[in-house]
Amino acid sequence: MKATDLPLYYNAIDILERNLAGRANKTAIFSAEREMTFGQVAAEANQVANALRRLDVRPGERVGILSPDCSQWVTSFFGIVKSGAISVGINTLLKPHEHLYILRDSQARALIIHAALLPAIESIRDQLDFLKHVIVIGGKGREGDLTFADWVGGESTEFTAANAHRDDWCSLNYSSGTTGEPKGILHAHKDYPITSQLWGVDVLGLRESDRAFGAPRLFFTFGTGGVLIFPFYVGASTVLMAAPPRIATNMLDTIVRFKPTILYNAPTGYAAMLAMDDLTTKYDLSSLRLCVSAGESLPAPIWQGWKDRTGLDIIDGIGSTENFHIFISNRPGDIRPGSSGKPFPGYDVKLVDENGAEVPRGEVGNLLVKGETATLFYLHQDARSRKTFLGEWLFTGDKYYVDEDGYYWHAGRSDDMLKVGGIWVSPVEVESTLISHPAVLECAVVGVADSSNLIKPKAYVVLKEGNEPSEKMKDALVAHCKEKMAEYKRPRWIEFVPELPKTATGKIQRFKLRS
Repeated sequence: MKATDLPLYYNAIDILERNLAGRANKTAIFSAEREMTFGQVAAEANQVANALRRLDVRPGERVGILSPDCSQWVTSFFGIVKSGAISVGINTLLKPHEHLYILRDSQARALIIHAALLPAIESIRDQLDFLKHVIVIGGKGREGDLTFADWVGGESTEFTAANAHRDDWCSLNYSSGTTGEPKGILHAHKDYPITSQLWGVDVLGLRESDRAFGAPRLFFTFGTGGVLIFPFYVGASTVLMAAPPRIATNMLDTIVRFKPTILYNAPTGYAAMLAMDDLTTKYDLSSLRLCVSAGESLPAPIWQGWKDRTGLDIIDGIGSTENFHIFISNRPGDIRPGSSGKPFPGYDVKLVDENGAEVPRGEVGNLLVKGETATLFYLHQDARSRKTFLGEWLFTGDKYYVDEDGYYWHAGRSDDMLKVGGIWVSPVEVESTLISHPAVLECAVVGVADSSNLIKPKAYVVLKEGNEPSEKMKDALVAHCKEKMAEYKRPRWIEFVPELPKTATGKIQRFKLRS
């Protein structure tokens, strides 16, 4: 599929509403809190669109969603898209100062937030100049806030979709930057059906009878695409879970209860399940027909261990928020464990050296990708955009090599960014947090493989004079990090050193720490 296969004026609400003709009464959403048919999802999405219009939220303006995965996340997303506004999916794991940055940078006019997450914005609300409306799911907020149920309850279930151009923006996601400053990444209405067809259907083989479930949350493009957009595109259902996916039993209990056929997870998640002795004796995984991994490279031993224990294949690939989803992938029946697979029709890739010249087969190069679903820039980050978006080509920041059979193998990052549990982590951000502790003189954070060969942050710390290395000091630094940043960002190991290796100009030589 190409963009020109779509009408010039195309609204991505089509992903949902294509199901109304013959599947309106089919269950679209399974969850412990609420189940909804395609017809019910469409009706509530229309109510959201009408309610936004009543708040004078106009096409092109941003509306944030800060909520665990739930039915209201879905209906809010589609209501925003149908109205012509831009949906801003916000990471629920962030701290108040990070929410402040995103809500300011996106210039969100309205925020749909779950009551459980209100404390995460309470201290920053008075600093949000653009934010005019707060709508609360499942509870009440401040005086003047709206409750979601009341907000949509009196609205019509009919709404005429905004006459969006297929190139108009409809969603905005934030990915961590190398300085810890998130990058705003916009995607257009056209990107949703194109990637649904190119990967969801043509590669993964999704079909109407499937039920998709996954650890990646809906605010990630990995989750938005795999768990919601791709299944709805073919008339399949989604299984939603509000509970934390990092707890393996939450995932497994949900599989047993709702019997999904497709499972999305990061390598860390599969490793956590494999660590359970009763994985296949206590939990019935027979509903699953296929598993998917992305977010970080899947080590071959985890792939083989999962295959041995469950009999299921894991389809591993590489994608990016900038490209919306996966662009190199293994395929059912064509899997090379440990590799990211091969490019597929719709995307071109090449490996280049530091001068932009293509490298010979077998040599490591910087991975560039070309495709119609790539965004064009980072919001409000001109300098970074110029380095990443190279005409038709997107510089991914990943190092790869391709073997004689055409399979692509991940060789690391072109910068110092880490991917932990499928989420980007900036070493600079972790270092800044550690240095803010009064006992720390300086530090450096690098990625180190754990026992499952998954990358986690390790901190090398130089203490200020008068502070002694000890287990108590390590515990104090970890607690400090937990207080200041999301749990997944904290260092898993802390090693005290008398000094850090540096160049003659004082730059830290992280490659020496990695080795």
